[in-house]
Amino acid sequence: CEARFTTFERAETRIPQVVKSDGRREPFDEAKLRTGLERAFEKRPVSGEEVDALIREIERRLVQSGERELPSRTIGEWIMEALRERDEVAYVRFASVYRRFEDVNAFRDELERLGHNEA
Repeated sequence: CEARFTTFERAETRIPQVVKSDGRREPFDEAKLRTGLERAFEKRPVSGEEVDALIREIERRLVQSGERELPSRTIGEWIMEALRERDEVAYVRFASVYRRFEDVNAFRDELERLGHNEA
C-alpha cells in the first residue's frame, strides 16, 4: 500500500514508587503530574512541549535517584523548584494547592519567600 508507519518506543525504566504522606505507596502517575502542571500553567504563555519537557525532567530525576521509593514531598519539591524557574505564577498556583494554604497569610508568606529567593 506504500504507506509508511513509524512507531515510537519508550525505554522501560524503573521509576520509584511514590510514598504518600499517609504511608500509602502507589506507582508514579504521569497523568496526575500532567493534570497538576496544566492547571498551574492555565492561561500562561507555556506550550505543551514545555509541559512535556518538564514531565520528562521530573521522570529523569526519579530514575536517576536510583531509589525504589521516594516520598511524594520530595517529588513535589522538585516540581516546585522547576516551576519557580519557569513561571512564578504557575509556581504560586501549584504551591497553593501543594502546600494547602490555610489562609491569606500563608499565601503572602509564600510570595515573600519567592521574592527573597530572587534577590
